[in-house]
Amino acid sequence: MRIFLTGATGYIGAAVLDALVRGGHDVTALVRDNEKARRVGRRGAHPVVGNLAEPESFRAITDGQDGYVHAAFDSASGRGPAIEQAALETIIAAARRPRTAGTTAPQKRFIIYTSGVWVLGRTLEPASEDAPLNPIAASAFRPAHEQLVLDANSDELRTVVVRPGVVYGGGAGMIGDMFKAASNGLVRVVGDGNNHWPLVYDRDLADLYARLVAAPDAAGIYHANDEGDERVNDIVGAIKPYLPVKPDVRYVPIEEARHKMGVYADAMALDQVVRSPRARALGWTPTLHSVAGNAARLLEEWRETRN
Repeated sequence: MRIFLTGATGYIGAAVLDALVRGGHDVTALVRDNEKARRVGRRGAHPVVGNLAEPESFRAITDGQDGYVHAAFDSASGRGPAIEQAALETIIAAARRPRTAGTTAPQKRFIIYTSGVWVLGRTLEPASEDAPLNPIAASAFRPAHEQLVLDANSDELRTVVVRPGVVYGGGAGMIGDMFKAASNGLVRVVGDGNNHWPLVYDRDLADLYARLVAAPDAAGIYHANDEGDERVNDIVGAIKPYLPVKPDVRYVPIEEARHKMGVYADAMALDQVVRSPRARALGWTPTLHSVAGNAARLLEEWRETRN
């Protein structure tokens, strides 16, 4: 299928790109500059240089696609939510346009929007896709964007919202930051470290996207996490034996962390236990079920990205 992908050089989007190319799809990737165009081109995509903040720069290329995967977010400009809304509106409008006369496709068009489990807030009980929303400040805009995508579902267009957990693997993300801090000798933990992070390996997450693309009836909300229910302290403790010098651990009170990190501090301290029954009903089974149980392997992956 012909698929338009945003965020192809980002943490989630890069893994999704690889999974889609492996699946034999024809991927057009929106990138911001020629260097990123070369990177996605080497990975098998057709790069288009444009700017998520300027829908006119990519509006034309959205025509003629069979599906759309939105995995980008502008976190640098301070206008991320507004930029994302305009991008989603552009994608939805393109997906609703009639197909060119005489063209055929294996299934109706689809849109996959990347949200996140932080829209759930703290979960007192294991939270499935039907759990009520109580977003932390960093994700306060996402429920409206989820609804925008879900409301576009129709007989001719299926729409999907994916809520990844805390993504790990490679050199980026919150776990990658923890590996870096531990390697430098000091890990700062927001709160007491007994909070649970719902986690998902980047390649396992990408496999879910590929399954959603291929499933002609898949629509609605899908959680994506390994259901390992690991605490931050479990992860920190598992890293220590694989480092030349065991790092110190400093527990940072939430108010102090908010002063230094802003709304991101609440994400670090969030206590969540999340379940992904709809994803598992598609046959999705994560290959990794624990960061702590795979600490040596994941540390080696992280080190390889540093070279």
